[in-house]
Amino acid sequence: MYKADKFYINGEWVSPSTNDECEVINPATEEVIGTVAMGNENDVNNAVAAAKKAFETFSKTSIEERMALLDRIIAAYKAKMEKIAACVSQEMGAPISMSNAAQAPAGLGHLLFAKTAVEKFKFSEEVGTSHVVREPIGVCGLITPWNWPVNQITAKVGPAIAAGCTMVLKPSEIAPFNAIVFTEIMHEAGTPPGVFNLVNGYGPTVGVAMSSHPDVDMMSFTGSTRAGVSVAEESAKTIKRVCQELGGKSANIIVDDESFVESVARDAVGMCLNTGQSCNAATRMLVPASRMDEAAEVASQAMEAIVVGNPENEDTQVGPLVSELQFNKVQALIQKGIDEGADLKTGGLGKPEGLEKGYFVKPTVFANVKNDMTIAKEEIFGPVLSLIPYEDDADAVKIANDTVYGLSAYVSAASLDKAKEIGSQLRAGNVHLNGAGLDINAPFGGYKQSGNGREFSGWGLEEFLETKALLGFTPPDADAGGGGFIDFDE
Repeated sequence: MYKADKFYINGEWVSPSTNDECEVINPATEEVIGTVAMGNENDVNNAVAAAKKAFETFSKTSIEERMALLDRIIAAYKAKMEKIAACVSQEMGAPISMSNAAQAPAGLGHLLFAKTAVEKFKFSEEVGTSHVVREPIGVCGLITPWNWPVNQITAKVGPAIAAGCTMVLKPSEIAPFNAIVFTEIMHEAGTPPGVFNLVNGYGPTVGVAMSSHPDVDMMSFTGSTRAGVSVAEESAKTIKRVCQELGGKSANIIVDDESFVESVARDAVGMCLNTGQSCNAATRMLVPASRMDEAAEVASQAMEAIVVGNPENEDTQVGPLVSELQFNKVQALIQKGIDEGADLKTGGLGKPEGLEKGYFVKPTVFANVKNDMTIAKEEIFGPVLSLIPYEDDADAVKIANDTVYGLSAYVSAASLDKAKEIGSQLRAGNVHLNGAGLDINAPFGGYKQSGNGREFSGWGLEEFLETKALLGFTPPDADAGGGGFIDFDE
């Protein structure tokens, strides 16, 4: 049994202000695997105060000092990779093979790229007679989700450290133990007291206290669009910067060519990664109307071959959903698809055969889905694929863009030029061509209700920086007519 009964504030493990606890459930067994202390506004105040004090000195550290700290964090992280993977698997149900191959390594990748980004980043430049500098924004509140927990922690902590910011982290109470391990990493790496602080708690208490706090200069949030609205509203009270990665309903356009069958099969399985619990999951597959039946058969066969089962088994491809609440939500949306007339081809209601215990769901395919159906509009966050027919390329683009979301989109075609042509018309922050995966070198973030701001590499670093212009830094050239002042009264 895990017991996380302390917070990490000012370089020390401290007792919370309350005795409130939250049980953490293993979604594969429905058994309690531990408890985590829940904080309140007092805990947030203490953490923010520590971060504010630490900012006075940490913000003035050199790039070399911050790179050295990142090196130590990376080394400590490598030593705990297996422990992190095990925590993630037990907390949110990711198959252990996936945790070892993707969940834990993703966190390491963000730390490595943060170091590379700060090494290459241009923090100052001369513009006219002015000196423009990029400097740390201040104290940052970080709120992270349960689906890719340590991935999102490091995607924020890495660039925040690189920028010279201090921070308070509130991880998801559903999957908190990987954050405890990460905090141990930060401590072992010799992170200066107050630079990194951890407070566990619920969104309506700790999350609101962080977002509304006058001494928090920036909020970086990953989670649902609904919760993102709350963070933005609370942050608006003090006009702080908000960087958000929110929900998605990604379209996947499959072009009618010789790559069609391969693309449908590949992407039907691909959207089930992490049990479909990814904000960028390609859950709307757009196929030519003339090939709908063929696509349904190919997708169904591919998803029926997926091994759903105990996350501890190495051959398991899909584990359970994270919680009973999420299970019930996905079941309700599957029922909604049936009720609204979508053609259920495989999967459907209930648990897979032989898996009566745990929040397991059947990989599900709906065919002949209309884009105004609930299952085509709402983020399901489960292995549920909607096949939507289109008439031609223009129709496919129109359908793909007909959503309030804009995190990711996908295009597959035998011709890369064709994929590029269609992809350039899609209103999404990330457009994957021909099965391309995420690239930490590239920016990650969304259009519309999928959020604002960008993460990963140098783009993620920029979110934690303010821009300052020192005017008159360079004496003006007399022959050039002065310093560039514009007299608006003339």
